[in-house]
Amino acid sequence: MMEKAQGLPADQVFLDLEDAVAPTAKEAARADVVAALVDGDWSGRTRTVRVNALATPWTLGDVLEVVEGAGAQLDTLMLPKVSSPADVQWLDLTLTQLEQTHGLPVGHIGIDVQIEDARGLLAVEAIASASPRVEALHFGPGDFQASLAMRTLAVGALHPDYPGDPMHHVHLTLLVAARAYGIQVLDGPFTAIPDLDGLRASARRVAALGFDGKWVLHPSQIDVVNEVFTPSQAEFDEAEALLAAYEHARSAEGGARGAVMLNGAMIDGATRAIALTITARGRASGLTRTPDAGAPQ
Repeated sequence: MMEKAQGLPADQVFLDLEDAVAPTAKEAARADVVAALVDGDWSGRTRTVRVNALATPWTLGDVLEVVEGAGAQLDTLMLPKVSSPADVQWLDLTLTQLEQTHGLPVGHIGIDVQIEDARGLLAVEAIASASPRVEALHFGPGDFQASLAMRTLAVGALHPDYPGDPMHHVHLTLLVAARAYGIQVLDGPFTAIPDLDGLRASARRVAALGFDGKWVLHPSQIDVVNEVFTPSQAEFDEAEALLAAYEHARSAEGGARGAVMLNGAMIDGATRAIALTITARGRASGLTRTPDAGAPQ
């Protein structure tokens, strides 16, 4: 599985020492993860290892062995079930000492944080700002639903008895915290793997809010998620046209205006900022503007 993952079109791959590993196999799994990082070709992907939560007896051993064996090949460590900024601060200090011990640049290894319970959500602002190493917040919907005693076994899906999205408040809270501190925010998995339509709907809900991505559990889910989080060519062209029209309006030739009409709608500095987020994501995905997509008006 780890060899297959190296060829998949995913932006980030995490090697798991937590839920994917049985308790009796956790210590032995560390060596397999180290070998995969050192010997594998992960070009173009963020390399992450999810260690066990701090409430377990394995966290310190996970961190020590992975950083000692493959610290130079590691981009981030993912810490699950974070409910307090103290959890992040512990990992930050531990990583600093290990980097100094093993001759790695201090701060080289980032931290991905999983929010998976009610306490973590209430403390998410302090958690997001607990360390400059924090690069992303990840939502863990399964454990979160359990922590709230929600009556559903469907992870990542809407509840048929709830008139709306029961996770909307959670998603928006995570998004606000992430944007306030300049880090990424990603949604957790959709566990009904064969249901690609359900996955697409789940991904579209968080993409519409502004999330940066979503987990996949199976290679069959990757194309759907990549499609949802990549602006369409039409969206990209529209945003590029808006930016061109706004820059033209601000110029002396365009009348040095701060606002202008484009296709019947007013655009100004705020709409420019929105368009920039769309074009940035589009360019990161390899999009370029269609040559005849329109000119400034």
